[in-house]
Formats: sequence, structure tokens, C-alpha cells
Amino acid sequence: MSSSSPPGGAPDTPEAWQATRAQTTLATQVMRRSEDDADPEEKDIGRAVGANERELFVSCAPAEALQQQIDHIDPEFIAVHDIGTTSSRRLLAGIAAASKRVVQKLHIRRQGYGNTLASLEYVELPTSDGSKLLMYSTEADADTASRHELARTLLGNSRLAVIMVGELPAHALESAFKPLREDILGGGHWRNRHMLVLPLTGASAVAHVAGELGRGTMVDVRTTPQVTRPADAWGFINGTWARIRELLPARGIPAPPPAPAHAGGFPPIAAPAPPAQPPLAMRPMPAVPTTRQRTPDPAVSASVLDRYVHQLAELTGMVSCCVFELASGKPLAHAGASPGADDLAGHGTELLASIAGTCRAMGLGHAIPDAAITLGAHHLLLRAVPKHPGVALHAVLDKTHANLTLARLQVQRMDAIFDDPTT
Repeated sequence: MSSSSPPGGAPDTPEAWQATRAQTTLATQVMRRSEDDADPEEKDIGRAVGANERELFVSCAPAEALQQQIDHIDPEFIAVHDIGTTSSRRLLAGIAAASKRVVQKLHIRRQGYGNTLASLEYVELPTSDGSKLLMYSTEADADTASRHELARTLLGNSRLAVIMVGELPAHALESAFKPLREDILGGGHWRNRHMLVLPLTGASAVAHVAGELGRGTMVDVRTTPQVTRPADAWGFINGTWARIRELLPARGIPAPPPAPAHAGGFPPIAAPAPPAQPPLAMRPMPAVPTTRQRTPDPAVSASVLDRYVHQLAELTGMVSCCVFELASGKPLAHAGASPGADDLAGHGTELLASIAGTCRAMGLGHAIPDAAITLGAHHLLLRAVPKHPGVALHAVLDKTHANLTLARLQVQRMDAIFDDPTT
């Protein structure tokens, strides 16, 4: 999801956003509590230091101070969290652009020193009567411990927690979701009751793992089909928010604005009218077992990967090649001379992460890149390994002996090894 335009879209024009902006003037009925009318500014955290920045001076940990503020003013907000992706901030930027606003920042600073401990980004979603609904990204600029605590505070106190899940292998999904489940089971200040999981890829695997999040708790966890456009993401968020408003009318939850328009064109999504009766729960479609979708035997998979790299090593000009896990950077199979498995896996992970980040920033998608890099005396090939989600190949070829175009075709032909039913 691009911060400036949806994936695959051209630069936005005033005409492209016109229909969306018109939707922000829709009338929204909001039942407000009497204390809300007393001082509207009491709903803001920190003090304004600019048109789009606020600051909060604290004498304790950032997450603890944020929790104190939330307990005091009880704001309504949506929290968007990333697992295996960095899409939440770009989603905020797209929504802000659609409503002719900007992404705002909350800086948490140390009392007496003024140094910044953490910074959070959020966008104010407008309603016609001026009531506020904020959407925060949990991707804070802070040290690792503070980032986790701030994310837990925002997710645990939000009216709706949105979890955006990037491309991760099936075995890594459980580890990635484990801290979130531990936070939910930890009790304390976890008051959130509605969680929406948005898979950016591999929806069936994500649905299976996400189903364990709310088990044994009061949290209603729902997983959507795979999300490929910002409009899809916002459509699911908007629909879920409308359902929460129907379930909790007494809180007077404001309705968010419609989705940003896409350069390719799609009708703006208006807030849906309350249904006559509560809608049925969304459940992911069960995966249909097929020969291609079955979980491969680890021993067989390791064997075929080892055979794969050794066949690649026989190609003209091949110096060294390795297949590795993207999530962990762990080498799975290697053949050839130097660089070794650890070097190829580590540097391959960094290269693909950098290329993938650039692709997402430019709105070119979330798939593992297929890249060829020419150096002084060598070529590098990086690509996804077929039928092995989250696994990639990093190969080094001697430039004086290998023809890059021919080598890429030969590597692609090696994909046939994964068509063998026994693999």
C-alpha cells in the first residue's frame, strides 16, 4: 500500500478524489455523552505544538503515560497493527489524502529533558458534526521495548483493532501471532473486544492461525479474504465499524469517511445503513484440500530443496546458490563454493527486504521480488522458490562465464522439479 497512491495506481489527481471528498459531507448522527460536550478538547492526548503535531511530556514509560491519558479521556479510536508488513502508515496516509487532511504525530517526550521517547502517527477521520474518530498506527518510532508496549496499549484500548498481515511462511505465522495472543490473555488493560485481521497474502493460512487469537477470550476475531488494494482494506474496516456502531449504539460511535478512490476507478464506499438485524458473523471459507495445497512433508521438502540447489550448481557460470527462509534468514539448502550458506541467506534477506519495501512504497505489490543484479564481476539472482511460501533463492554467477538472460531462463526451467507429485 503506497503512501501516495494505491498499489498499481497512477498519481492521484483532484478529479480522482472528488467523489470521495464529497462523501465526507454525509450527515452522521452521533449520540454524545454530556461530559463530551463540556470540553471537546478533553478528547485530545497531549497539547498542540503545531498544526499537525502534539506532544505529551511524561515522567514514566511512554506506554504507561499513554494508558493514563486513555483512562482519563476515554477516546474512541481504531488501531492498525502490522505483522510481517509495514502497511499501516501508508493506509493512514491514503485516508488522510482522501479527506484533504494530513497524517498527524503525537510525540511523547521526557519531562524536564525534552528528548523524544516515542512518536505515533494518526489520522483524524472527519464527521459532519465535528466529532472525532482517530485511527492510530501502532508502528511507533521508539526503542523495541517501547514499541511493543505502545502497540499493546493502543490495541488493547481501541474500539477496533485491525491487524494487517504480510507475506509469511505458514510455520512463521504462529510465532508472529504469539505475542499478540499473550497480550490478549494477559488481562490488565486489555479492553478491546473487536479484532479484524486483513491478510495481504495467503488468506487461508492466516485465517487458521488468527482463529486461535480469540479462543477462550471475549475478543471477537474475524479474518477477511485476501486484501490486494487499499479500497479492499478500507471497505472491510468500514463495514466492521458499522457493525460495531449497530451493536453499541449508546456509545454514539461516529462513522468513518468512505474509502479513497482508486486511479483505476471504483465507486467510493459510503458508510452502510444500520441493518434491520445484526449481521451474521464473518467466517473464512474452509480451505479445500488438493494435491497442490496440501502441507508438504518436511523431510521430502528438505530433500527436494537440496536436489534443487545441486542441479542449479551445475549451470554454466554458477558460483554458489542457497535457498533460505525470508522471515528468519535461515539457510535451508546450499550448493557451490563461496559465498557460503549463511552469507547468501543473510544478504539475500536484506536485499529482498529492501527491494520489496521499495515496491510497496511505489504501489507495485507485495509479492517476493524476482530480481537480477549485475556487479563488477558477478550476477546475483534472487527469486521466490515455487510452492514454498516464504522461501527464496539467492544465486551468484560468474559474469565472464554466465549469460544472464540464459541463466534466468535455465533457473526458471528448474521449477519443474517442484511439479513432481512426490515433492
